[in-house]
Amino acid sequence: MGQQRAANQDERPLVAGGARLPGPGGRSFSARIEKARDVRGTLRRLLRYLFPYRARLVLVFSLVIISTLLDLAGPYFNGLAVDRFITQRDVVGLSRLLLLMLSVYLLALALRTLLARLMVDMVQKVMRTMREQLFGHLQTLSLSFFDAHPHGDLMSRLTNDLDALGRLLAQNVTELFSGLLSLVGIVVMMFSINFWLALGSMFVFPLMLWFTGFVGKRTRQGFREFQRRIGELNGELEEIFSGQRVILAFGQEGATLEKFDRVNEETRDVGIQAQTYATMIPPLMGIFSNANIAILAGLGGWMVVRGWATVGTILTFYNYSRRFAGPLRQLGDLYNQIQSALAGAERVFELLDQVPEIQDAPDAIALEHVRGDVVFEQVDFSYVPGVPVITGMSFHAQPGQTIALVGPTGAGKTTIINLLSRFYDVQDGAIRIDGVDLRAYEKASLRRCLGVVLQDTFLFSETVMENIRYGRLDATDNEVIAAAKLANADQFIRRLPRGYDTELTERGSNLSQGQRQLLAITRAILADPALLILDEATSSVDTRTERHIQEALLRLMKGRTSFVIAHRLSTIRQADTILVINEGKIIERGSHEELLEQKGFYHQLYLSQFKGQGVRRNLENVAG
Repeated sequence: MGQQRAANQDERPLVAGGARLPGPGGRSFSARIEKARDVRGTLRRLLRYLFPYRARLVLVFSLVIISTLLDLAGPYFNGLAVDRFITQRDVVGLSRLLLLMLSVYLLALALRTLLARLMVDMVQKVMRTMREQLFGHLQTLSLSFFDAHPHGDLMSRLTNDLDALGRLLAQNVTELFSGLLSLVGIVVMMFSINFWLALGSMFVFPLMLWFTGFVGKRTRQGFREFQRRIGELNGELEEIFSGQRVILAFGQEGATLEKFDRVNEETRDVGIQAQTYATMIPPLMGIFSNANIAILAGLGGWMVVRGWATVGTILTFYNYSRRFAGPLRQLGDLYNQIQSALAGAERVFELLDQVPEIQDAPDAIALEHVRGDVVFEQVDFSYVPGVPVITGMSFHAQPGQTIALVGPTGAGKTTIINLLSRFYDVQDGAIRIDGVDLRAYEKASLRRCLGVVLQDTFLFSETVMENIRYGRLDATDNEVIAAAKLANADQFIRRLPRGYDTELTERGSNLSQGQRQLLAITRAILADPALLILDEATSSVDTRTERHIQEALLRLMKGRTSFVIAHRLSTIRQADTILVINEGKIIERGSHEELLEQKGFYHQLYLSQFKGQGVRRNLENVAG
């Protein structure tokens, strides 16, 4: 699909700056995706993923409650130790109390370890489900979406954003609940022990809450913008790595570095802005906490002197106040992390909300037992309203015929193939296969009947055998080898270091362009399609190899309806019908001989190539 997209863009109208407009209608998918959604809606959607694990969540939060209450017992035991045992010099009672405190802390640790294990296991299952849904949804989106959306940003949503969301669910949720429970528990304990000391300890609390809310509102948007910039940076890196050969060939390392630096600086600036507010919370929370301790020390000391409180009570309040500031600081930190995670969750859900432009009709039927009768009826199509790419196109390909499409670059040839593959839908007219409108068929069944060989071959980082087998996953090794022999690829494959088991590097860069094209043809032969599409399938091979490929292609096309896009006119002499396309219209049609006799556009193209081929043959003879 990526190869097809590259061809599509050549036929799209240019706008200012040389940029090409996105898919049909010129809609900007990125603008639609950047529209923020509300936090409540995001949380509700997250809860749907957690709902199947509600029993485990009840257990987890029960463990949080128990472990938090056990933690809260510590300061009370400290004060009890001072007032009842240390001041009374009761060593036996103190030892028993210390043993009880140790048991309580160990039990709390064991419970927290257990709940962490339960949460991690549950969250990883949720993340697996979300990754499957997101990746599966991407497979349903239309080609126009991928034309308009940077691949690096999509990768960022599948990795960075989901990782942030996983951390939120695995750690932050339980920490948030534990922190809130600790705050409530501390307040209850303090007021139950001494009302006036508790009231004094609460003096700073409203300021802490106000500050957390004030800063938190300003962090969410900053983190969301930062996540978006990270996606853009990933997209820039993906493009640079993919085009490294071109960058080196043209000596554009400096310009590439300058462009990357610009994007990197913009990301840095947004990151600084997002983190500035986030880093304010911990130190200021520390200041509030110290102020609270100072108030408690002054008020508590005065009450001890008056005999209204004991030293153990002051120690208990001191420990509770320190613990009170801890959850508040933790909640401040968590707020920033939660905002970042929710920003990532919004981006994930926005992608899941994208609706494919090309969808099966509710009553779509499967395309089976294809005869190969293809009809274009007055087809009109444009990527952008008012800028037609194809106008009033009509032709009929009978079963088993070969239809060649020729014409200048941007004439609309690849668009015809895109419409036939239903990467886009026609805006007017109809395309029929075996008498049925293309839109009435299921997309999956339609594309299973198509065999496509493109000029820009895409190979996976797998063995040669597996790359060929991609045409039909259930093919045996012998069937793969037979297809390679039919495509005249077996000989060069066996010369590779490990033959059919040779591992290909990314995009098959350890093979020549001609060898990659031979593998693509082999893959199409193995697929055994009912309809065949060849887009400059022999453009990147030498003359001798071209002859062998032509023989293989003729055997492959026999009995199949085939559509061949060709600039090299010598490769389509045997076509049943040649359609000459210019500016989205068929200006000539007929066989090779008929078009030459007309002495029109095709005749001029043929003569110009014939002269060029004569020069090339002379050069080859000299080289020989």
